[in-house]
Amino acid sequence: MKEFQLGEFEELVLLTVGILYQEAYGVAIKKEMEQRLTRGVRVGALQTALQRLEKKGYLKSSDEAGTQERAGRPKRFYHLNMARARWNMHAKPGKYFGRQYRTWSGI
Repeated sequence: MKEFQLGEFEELVLLTVGILYQEAYGVAIKKEMEQRLTRGVRVGALQTALQRLEKKGYLKSSDEAGTQERAGRPKRFYHLNMARARWNMHAKPGKYFGRQYRTWSGI
């Protein structure tokens, strides 16, 4: 059952990826979360949460080819696995959606 459990921060990351849709990559996710939460988000905590969500099957990732602007480094984009995300929303309705985190209306 632990593979399906999500912490508060993981749920917030998941919602943010849904809001950003095609533009969900590390820096954009961090900026969006900081704007909506009105507090800082640590890069390490975000990267750990993204890796956990991918391992649990809530997210999928893909790399975009590097550009000169990024010195040839690829950009990793994250996408929701909607089947898994829907299961979690029905399992815990109303836990964070729209109460503490003003994102649910953004999806």
